[in-house]
Amino acid sequence: MLTINQTTVSYQRIYHCSSANIGGGGGLETYIAALINSQNYELISHGTQPEEFVIRSLKNINQSEYQLLHIHDPDMLIDFREECPAVLTIHNHCTYCPSGTKYLADREKICDRSMHPLGCTWGHLIDGCGSRRPQNIFKSWQHSYEFLQNIKNTNITLIANSNYVRKEMIFNGVSPDKIMTLLCAVERPQHPVIPLNPEIHQQQRILFVGRIVPYKGLEWLFKALAKTDSKIRLDIAGDGWGKPKMIELAQKMGLSDRITWHGWCNGEKLEALYQQCFSVVFPSLWPEPAGLVTLEAYAHCRPIIASASGGIPEYIQDGKTGILVEHNHVSQLSDAITELANNYHKSRLIGEQGQAWFEAEFIMEIHLQRLADIYSKTISDFKCRITI
Repeated sequence: MLTINQTTVSYQRIYHCSSANIGGGGGLETYIAALINSQNYELISHGTQPEEFVIRSLKNINQSEYQLLHIHDPDMLIDFREECPAVLTIHNHCTYCPSGTKYLADREKICDRSMHPLGCTWGHLIDGCGSRRPQNIFKSWQHSYEFLQNIKNTNITLIANSNYVRKEMIFNGVSPDKIMTLLCAVERPQHPVIPLNPEIHQQQRILFVGRIVPYKGLEWLFKALAKTDSKIRLDIAGDGWGKPKMIELAQKMGLSDRITWHGWCNGEKLEALYQQCFSVVFPSLWPEPAGLVTLEAYAHCRPIIASASGGIPEYIQDGKTGILVEHNHVSQLSDAITELANNYHKSRLIGEQGQAWFEAEFIMEIHLQRLADIYSKTISDFKCRITI
């Protein structure tokens, strides 16, 4: 049962519609798993498996039996028949960007175009935002176009995970009245958090968590690391098709002995990596829709250094809970790392302020209350429509 502002809505089960592997380590998977675990805690604690709350396809189910569906994949809208209330969370750029990145790699520039067949084809072929193969360009365009048209033509409540994503949706023709912003949340760590102390700070370790692909900014981070004191070490928790090239780059730059590659991590290993660093670095080149890494850093009482792009600035109070740096600016990033490496008290203070903001705004309990309000309004609006 979820209660908010004197309004109580009782749910026996809340179902989430997605093809994501909720046991995976990505941002979407982590978020959906956290929702399922929190919304259905009593059932799961009595043996119900989290996977039982995930619907992989809407095609062959009686949708009218559900009180509400929470959809996470826009491609599932093609089989949504509006027989029950539903909300759709926009987690990424795929709905309005065929490449899914909003990043022009060859120009090292964030894309400011609206979705258009000519502009997007130019982006793929000339600016390197995605595949240059004609069949892939057409397929990506077709998927995003269908996603956007389905969203515009379906009676469904839209949730953006940042104001940045909401503005992009509106920029591409979605009615402002149809979409609202609800910032993300993460679960608290499973084990007691150790605030930054002098012993941990003296180890001089920073942490990167995420996929190893070019637009996640590891090359930018390596260039910045090379300009810092050689005592500073980098832990990398993640994997991806760009890893071999990054390992080679680290060797060429003489950084191999300062970098530890941990592969994909979750659970206790990832918590341990958060606890042993003095700062988390989030150097994305592409405009991250949101980025759960920031919230995970807060949850572990660690300051965040991040790129001021996309939805990231909405999750960081610059100078208070973290440090924002200009997109792909090597000196700014190295200076921020050096500042926290040389100032234990500032590092600890920013980490504590981040944790306090996390507890006030980004814990799952508060998120669920806000989500319950959206669910209630969606159910009410649906009932009004079917009685007209």
